[in-house]
Amino acid sequence: MAYRIIEKEVLSSDGVHTLYGKVYAPEGDVRALFQVAHGMAEHIERYGEFLAFLAENGFAAFAYDHVGHGKTGTAAGELGFIADEGGYKILIDDIGIFAEAVKADFPGKKHVLMGHSMGSFIVRGYAAKHGKELAGLVAMGTGGPNPAAKIGIKLAGAVKKKKGARHISPLIANLAFGSYNARTAKETEYDWLSVDKENIAKYLADELCGFPFTVSAMQDLITLTASCNCASWAKSMPPSLPVYLVAGDEDPVGAYGKGVKKVCEMLHKAGAQDVKMKLYRGYRHEILNEACKEEVCRDILAFANRVIT
Repeated sequence: MAYRIIEKEVLSSDGVHTLYGKVYAPEGDVRALFQVAHGMAEHIERYGEFLAFLAENGFAAFAYDHVGHGKTGTAAGELGFIADEGGYKILIDDIGIFAEAVKADFPGKKHVLMGHSMGSFIVRGYAAKHGKELAGLVAMGTGGPNPAAKIGIKLAGAVKKKKGARHISPLIANLAFGSYNARTAKETEYDWLSVDKENIAKYLADELCGFPFTVSAMQDLITLTASCNCASWAKSMPPSLPVYLVAGDEDPVGAYGKGVKKVCEMLHKAGAQDVKMKLYRGYRHEILNEACKEEVCRDILAFANRVIT
């Protein structure tokens, strides 16, 4: 099915920044809406192929650059900075703000939401509050409980108090991500993203990827991961909401599959009625850029088709 790409700008929930996004709209009948939330230190252009695939299959697929990212971030000169305080709330609330703007153009359509990496934690937080409004939730490259999260939040808060919200702390970044290359050849600091060296090279060459997070943004990220990896989060999720967890089994964010399984178990224990999980063997964090991407796309499409019917 043919589609058109529509640029869309929506005021962030912070009342300051303008979210830059794109809608891949089918030329024919729109079957449903499919929203994508990108990960940390990247941007929506990296999802163009996936959004086009969804549009070709009848979905109005859309995404926007989070505050502090992509064109939203460069317009404000604030790559890596979200807010002085409570940035994690802004990231969650912006999901709904942008979705409502798209829904106005396609009224009455069911809404499937997906987030990758940091985006997976954002959408999990959103679903705990607004899950009844969703037809389905996909969490890609997500992670489970981290016992060091509370310490990380306090440490980031202490550094922020001493050096300011926009300070960049290599120490906190290393504590958060320093172990991610444990199973790789360590040719670059981002080997953990993909088994494909070309994918790593493209990421490193992209000026809108891999930028450092400020200490306040790191605090926001750790807060997101902690808040959606506790029993209260799982209990807040609507039991009937279909959830699909997908990740590479060599993804350190998901503790090489163990963390993803914990999320699945947490939801089941809380009474979730429709939770599925798939780990792609031999692949790392960015499964939409790995050799398995066609399989990943087909699997997500099958899930979306099921939950909108």
